[in-house]
Amino acid sequence: MGVKPAAGEKYTIRRKVLKLFGAAFHVYDENGSVIGYCKQKAFKLKEDLKLYTGEDMTDMLLSLQALSVIDFSSTYTVQLPDGTSLGSLRRKGMKSSFVRDEWLMFDAEGTEIAMIRETGSVAPLARRYIDNAALLFPQKFELIRSSDSNVIAVFRQHFNPFIYRLGIAIREQDESIDELFILGSACLISAIEGKQD
Repeated sequence: MGVKPAAGEKYTIRRKVLKLFGAAFHVYDENGSVIGYCKQKAFKLKEDLKLYTGEDMTDMLLSLQALSVIDFSSTYTVQLPDGTSLGSLRRKGMKSSFVRDEWLMFDAEGTEIAMIRETGSVAPLARRYIDNAALLFPQKFELIRSSDSNVIAVFRQHFNPFIYRLGIAIREQDESIDELFILGSACLISAIEGKQD
């Protein structure tokens, strides 16, 4: 059964239910068809996510891998199956842990091209310090281009107490930020930030 994205959203990432170890997500397009399957390997010291075209995991679209053992400010490389780098993502450690989640996005040469920032002021704090607040205050992120502060995409967690679901709305096309890179970023956020729920 497909998952139809909400109005204005191009993709939806939905956590696979009854997965005991690691995390797995289905990626749906605007028609509600599965176009991807993201799997996070369990029991690894370094985070390792792979995005495939389907659950059979025969065709990989990209990989996201932490450069170091999990810490507050891990950097994740984002690569195509042939090893071509799309860039990297780095979590802003202490700020993400205590105030609101922020990620920096870099191109293949290491130049900062965007920031993914959790929106709101009260809700991010409530999620961190009040039990079950995440159920009442779903997360929302904006992908903001560094050069002009324009919002390129919005990631919005849908209210659902049982299943994690993140919608992705592409607001503006950007040649320097591949749409697959945006989708991979959303998968990483789903795997890492989704643990807070």
